[in-house]
Amino acid sequence: MLLNKAVCTVALLWGTVAAAQEAADSVRRIEEVTVVAHRYHEVIPSQRLAGGKLKALSSLSVADAIRYFSGVQMKDYGGVGGLKTIDIRSMGTNHLGVFYDGIQLGNAQNGQIDLGKFSLDNIEEIALYNGQKSEILQSAKDFGSAGTVYLRTRRPRFAEGERSHAKASFRAGSFGLLNPSILWEQKTGKKTAASFGAEYIQATGKYRFRYRKVLRDGSVAWDTTAVRQNGDIRSARLEGSVHGEAGRGQWNAKAWFYDSERGIPGAIVNNVWKRSQRQWDRNFFVQGSYRIPFATHGEALVNLKYANDWMRYLNPDTTLMYIDNIFRQQEVYASTAAKYAILPQWDAGVAIDWQWNALNASLQDFVFPQRNTVLAAMATAAQWKRFKAQASLLGTFVFDRISKTSRQRKPDDLQRFTPAVFLSYQPFGRLQHDRQDGNQPLSLRAFYKRIFRMPTFNDLYYTDIGNTILRPEYTTQYNAGFEWGNAPRHGVLSRWKVQADAYYNEVSDKIIAVPKGNGQFRWMMMNLGYVEIRGIDLSADAAWKLPLSIDLATRINYTFQKAQDFTDPTDNRPSAGSYGGQIAYIPRHSGSAIASITWRTWEANYSFIYTGERYHNSSNIRENYEQPWYTHDMAMAKTFRIKKINFKLSAELNNLLNQFYDVVLNYPMPGRNGKITLKFEI
Repeated sequence: MLLNKAVCTVALLWGTVAAAQEAADSVRRIEEVTVVAHRYHEVIPSQRLAGGKLKALSSLSVADAIRYFSGVQMKDYGGVGGLKTIDIRSMGTNHLGVFYDGIQLGNAQNGQIDLGKFSLDNIEEIALYNGQKSEILQSAKDFGSAGTVYLRTRRPRFAEGERSHAKASFRAGSFGLLNPSILWEQKTGKKTAASFGAEYIQATGKYRFRYRKVLRDGSVAWDTTAVRQNGDIRSARLEGSVHGEAGRGQWNAKAWFYDSERGIPGAIVNNVWKRSQRQWDRNFFVQGSYRIPFATHGEALVNLKYANDWMRYLNPDTTLMYIDNIFRQQEVYASTAAKYAILPQWDAGVAIDWQWNALNASLQDFVFPQRNTVLAAMATAAQWKRFKAQASLLGTFVFDRISKTSRQRKPDDLQRFTPAVFLSYQPFGRLQHDRQDGNQPLSLRAFYKRIFRMPTFNDLYYTDIGNTILRPEYTTQYNAGFEWGNAPRHGVLSRWKVQADAYYNEVSDKIIAVPKGNGQFRWMMMNLGYVEIRGIDLSADAAWKLPLSIDLATRINYTFQKAQDFTDPTDNRPSAGSYGGQIAYIPRHSGSAIASITWRTWEANYSFIYTGERYHNSSNIRENYEQPWYTHDMAMAKTFRIKKINFKLSAELNNLLNQFYDVVLNYPMPGRNGKITLKFEI
């Protein structure tokens, strides 16, 4: 049955591509269609880190870099190999879609993407969108999250006469870190190019931390310094891609493989300093995309993907419970989308996606779930003088199947329709798309979006915990803000831009774990939560031309959030007294700052992150209070050239003031640490 569905889907996509290729004969040059396709500027601009700004950060992984966006909270369990997940505007990790070169990364088991697995070495740009990307030609999945992160990898580019590029780096640092990587790019034909990258990370994960407990009366129960144990990691990443042109279309294909073994240091509780849990991961996916113009004002897009994820978790501690579980996920994904310019300032588009997920596990009485998901989206975008608007409607159809021998009840099939509307207005000045001076006129913007996330396989089917009658978890978003910038022709300040947004979000039918029965040792997933989030995001960028040919770039972000738990206090919930409290780990105030100075072949970078006071439970009492923390990071770099090889030597010092802090309670973070990196490129 599944094979038949897959064959039909591929046939449908192939027919779409063939029809588009035939119709494309009426277009003389692809460049003309490309100009039409990008006629609209973003209705809701994104936050971006790219180029020199991205390289300047003292960051090893994608998760470390995203911390510098406003409205973002990261859960970091410490060390080089610790799990790192991102939460946008307090709506929960599962409401954030992560796209890798235009196709979403998936995890049907628990819905979380560990961004620590993705290195910055091959990333050209990171973009964060609240709501969704202001694009008509995109897959239906692009419309299906409360917020999205887009990771764009490096695409091979060659000057006249060039056939190949090579790039390599070696990084060594604290906690036994060794991190070599290579990237090879080859021009394989007149219109094709390929690249291959590899990276290896090894670290002991041992670092000093301070463990301190203060009692209610203010006295200190203990205050000691220890070394974090069982935080080691060994991982390898392989990645290959091919890019090309076929007729008037563009295509690319990519394969990605990740293999790791890591220790899970665990929480420090009850005076237990060392844990012995281990985790092994093997993740693989192959994906491809084909984009082609058709007729005179149309364009089509096809995406395909297959992913296979294997994970083993081992807890050999028999004093608790011996656990040795293996999980294997598979995903097949296909998408086709088309856009057409009805009028010069009015576009319309449609997209249809199909996705199949399956999970096998070595758990007792596991139900081996499978999920077929169909998404259908209609979208339109228009511009009239100073107004720009985009609207979309997403239909989601979910069909779960479980083992016939299971005693669990199969969830009902789901059908939902969710809308989104985005507006922007430029009150004065020349229209943005007519300007050539680099200025950003004042632009007002607003959006509304209703979306949901499905319960994961763990939520529904995990043995003795899952609940098959769970409802989807909904979010409703309201946002209003502005963007304004300028590029003065004279003076020290060469460019500046400010953005501000105020927002109100609701998360209803929130899925949480509650006690099962009268005991506190058995739990079940339930729809009991309701959260209201009010917030403000501010950001400012500036570039300065200083005397002596010194260039300075600065960026400041600030976030205020009042994220309150309004779950009915009469519900059977794991903690009392939390009604109206700030939800766990969400600070009222947080922010970051980045400064980068360049002089000739020298570069100096400084970054600062601040997270204000917060609570590790929605019951905002003194016992749950967590102090603010902040870090200062600095880096120096020097570029030089020997014959035809470009070198860059850099040194980083992170957590300059050696502050001891926890992002997650009882998971201490590293103190002062450093790295030295040597890169070369030919």
